[in-house]
Amino acid sequence: MPLVSSSYKPPVFFRSGHFSTVYSGLVRKIEGVQQKRERLILPDGDFLDLDWSFSPEVTKKVVIIIHGLEGSAQRAYIKGSSKVLIADGYDVCSINLRGCSGAPNKLYKSYHSGATEDLDAIVQHILQQQKYSQVFLHGYSLGGNLLLKYLGEDRLLPTEMVAAVAVSVPCQLADSLQQLMKLKNVLYAERFRKNLVSKLKIKQQQFPDKISTQDIKRVKTLKDFDDIYTSRAHGFKDAMDYYQKCSCLQFLPNIKIPSLIINAKNDSFLGEACYPIKEAEHNKNLFLETPKYGGHVGFYGPDNITYTESRTVQFFNTIN
Repeated sequence: MPLVSSSYKPPVFFRSGHFSTVYSGLVRKIEGVQQKRERLILPDGDFLDLDWSFSPEVTKKVVIIIHGLEGSAQRAYIKGSSKVLIADGYDVCSINLRGCSGAPNKLYKSYHSGATEDLDAIVQHILQQQKYSQVFLHGYSLGGNLLLKYLGEDRLLPTEMVAAVAVSVPCQLADSLQQLMKLKNVLYAERFRKNLVSKLKIKQQQFPDKISTQDIKRVKTLKDFDDIYTSRAHGFKDAMDYYQKCSCLQFLPNIKIPSLIINAKNDSFLGEACYPIKEAEHNKNLFLETPKYGGHVGFYGPDNITYTESRTVQFFNTIN
């Protein structure tokens, strides 16, 4: 499909990408969303915590939501999406990726942008319950890359898989990293780095034979983290090998269900390679919307319902 035109026209303050990103990440609050936690034991013996929110009416539709880097199911963008979706008749399963639920995961490995085996385990777990006839995927940032890679990989998707929406997606991971390393993003990058290093120190306590204090001291940038931990823990040669193999961009041509990507043009985390115009033009199932504004997961909307939250429900209902 060609580019999808966007109707997103926010108030003046929210035309600033940085203001939008910071407000949505640190200021916005969501009330009134109940979550019921389920611990899923994975095939490798580790676990994932799933936070469920349910529609007031019994439904056969479920949306699996995946957070971004160092996020969780308690972030405002996840709860905001859940609130809108359950009000429209969907159940919601909000994933806490490994180590993101408040409890350290059991294994040395953790989560990363391409860990689709965990998403597949969740999908299979949900389908085994035989409660849902329709499954939808919704992801933000890293979570968006993850779900698009999942959909484009060489697997037979379950017939219940209907559609997907991914927001603020770093479709080419090395390109996104290059943007994060620039001065304009130094505060975001440092915040991510500190959070990741804090978790790495916990890993050191759990697995002192696998990572040293000196290793941790060498993590000066996000790329250092991926060279020293992510790549080694998950079977990649180095950070660049990880970025190349896990970027969803190469998998987009193979997506076979309707999938919408919403990437703002003023998202400071995304470079040119993260806007898959050519891929969308050549795949009838891939829809690309590039609003002028929105920052990184920073979309605004009236009544504390963001544009992307409303747009997601609209897209799912259109396909449904």
